[in-house]
Amino acid sequence: MITIGLTGSIGMGKSTVAAMFADEGVPVFDADAAVHRLQGAGGRLVGAIEAAFPGSTGPGGVDRAKLGPMVLGDTAALKRLEAIVHPAVGEERAAFLAEHADAPIVVFDIPLLFETGGESRVDTIVVVSAPESVQRARVLERPGMTEAKFDAILERQLPDAEKVARAHYVVPTGGSLDETRDAVRRIIACLAAHKTPLS
Repeated sequence: MITIGLTGSIGMGKSTVAAMFADEGVPVFDADAAVHRLQGAGGRLVGAIEAAFPGSTGPGGVDRAKLGPMVLGDTAALKRLEAIVHPAVGEERAAFLAEHADAPIVVFDIPLLFETGGESRVDTIVVVSAPESVQRARVLERPGMTEAKFDAILERQLPDAEKVARAHYVVPTGGSLDETRDAVRRIIACLAAHKTPLS
C-alpha cells in the first residue's frame, strides 16, 4: 500500500481534489471529517471536551464558537484539547487502514500536514495549489469570511510556495476541473506503475 498525504492551504481546492481521488476508487481518510464526527452530536469526545472545557458543548456537540476562544492563544489549553482529540483521530485512522488493507493506494486528507509533522507518516505528498488571487477570491466568497480572518488563517499555515517545494506531486486547481482531474489521474497512474512509495 502507498499512502498519500494530501494537503494544501485554505481555498486551494483540496476537498475537490480529495473527491476526485475517491471518484477514481482511491479510499480517502478525511481528518477534518473524523474530528467533526467525534465532536458532533453524540460524538464520543463530547463528554471529555466538556469536562476539560466546561461550557464548550451543547445539544449539537462541541460548540466551536465557544471552544475556540478557550484555546486560541493558550498553548496549555490547546495541548489539553489535542491530548483528547489526537489519539481518537489516530484510532479512526487505524480503523480506516484496517478496512482498506487491500487497497494499493490510500489518501489521507490532512489540512495541516506539514504544520503537525504528518509528512513523516505518509509515503508520498500531494499538494493542491492555485494562484494567490484565485485562492483569495474563493475564500472571501465563504459566508462570514473577512480579509482579517483570512489573513489570520494564512499566518497559521505554511506558505503555499514552501508546501509546493516539499511536495512529490502538485495538483494545480487554478484552471478547469478537467485539468485538475487529469492531474489526479496522472498521479494515480504514476504511483500504480511504480508500485513502491516515493521517498
